[in-house]
Amino acid sequence: MSKVKNIENYSPEKQSVVTIGTFDGVHIGHQKIVNRLIESSQDNDLVSIILTFFPHPRMVLQKDANIKLLNTISERRVILDALGLDYLLIKTFSFDFSRLTAQDFVKDILVDKLRVKKVIIGYDHRFGRNRNASIDDLKRFGALYHFDVEEISAQDINAVAVSSTKIRKALSTGDIVKANTYLGYRFMITGTVVRGKALGRKIEFPTANIKVSEDYKLIPKQGAYIIETLIDKTPVFGMMNIGVNPTVNGNEQSIEVHFFNFDKDIYDTEIQIHLIDRIRDEHKFESIDALKEQLFKDKAYALNFLKNYKIAWKLVRALINI
Repeated sequence: MSKVKNIENYSPEKQSVVTIGTFDGVHIGHQKIVNRLIESSQDNDLVSIILTFFPHPRMVLQKDANIKLLNTISERRVILDALGLDYLLIKTFSFDFSRLTAQDFVKDILVDKLRVKKVIIGYDHRFGRNRNASIDDLKRFGALYHFDVEEISAQDINAVAVSSTKIRKALSTGDIVKANTYLGYRFMITGTVVRGKALGRKIEFPTANIKVSEDYKLIPKQGAYIIETLIDKTPVFGMMNIGVNPTVNGNEQSIEVHFFNFDKDIYDTEIQIHLIDRIRDEHKFESIDALKEQLFKDKAYALNFLKNYKIAWKLVRALINI
C-alpha cells in the first residue's frame, strides 16, 4: 500500500528511485511514468517515490487562489496505491522553499533525505531558484552525488500535457465519458455527507448532501450524473446533481446524491463518488411536480443504463481474472 507522508516525517529504509511533479489526475499519461518508476524500483530493489509539492506552487508564487486540481491528495493516494507506488511524499511549498538553489535541493532533499539512487524526470524539467536548472544540471549533480538520471521523452511529456488539457476541457463541458477515458479510471469526488434541507425526501428522492472540504478540487459542469460509490465495502449506485436547485430558487452550488435501493444513515461519513455518465443539464422547472416527474425519468434512464453497464463490467472483471 502506498503511503502518504510529509517529507519531514520520512525515514528512508533503503535507496530510492524518484520522480518529481504534481501528477494531478494521475491520468493515462502520468501512469506510463509511474509504471516505469515502479518497474525500475522492482528491478533494482529500490523504494519508489513520487515527490510532490503542496500547496501547488502557483497558489504560492502567483497567488492563484482559483486554481482547480483534478485530485485531492487523498484521492491521488488511492490511485497511486492501485498502481503499486511505495510512497507519495509531500514537500510543503513556500516562498522560502522556492528560493532554495538547485544544488541545495538535490543535496538536501534528494540525496540526504531520500537516499536517491535514480531520478526519472522529463526532458524539459526545471527546478531550483527561479527554475533556472535543467535536466543537464540534474545529470551533472547525478555524477557528483552518484545517482542516475533517466530522461522521459518529449513524446511522453507531450502526451501528459495533452491528456491534462483534454480532461479539464471534458469536465468543464460535462463530458464525463471522455474525461474518464483519458484518466484511465472514473473521475471521483470525495466529501462528507452533511444535513441539507430535506427537500428531496418530500418528493420521494431523498439525497445525501456532499460537502467537499478542499476548495481547490475541480467540480465538473453542473447537471445530473450517474454515479457509484462504496458504502461499507458494498457498491451502491445512484444519480447525482451538481447545481444550485433553481426550481426552488437556490443560489449556492451543492452536490446531492440520490442512491438507488439504499436507506441507511450515513451522516458525517466520508464517501467517494465515482462519476459514470452524464444524464442532462440542470434546469429550472415550472413546478416541484414537474421536477419530480423529471427525476423519475432520470432514474429510469439511469437504471436502464446501469443494466448494460454492470454486464459490461462483469465481462471486464472476468477477462481480468482469466
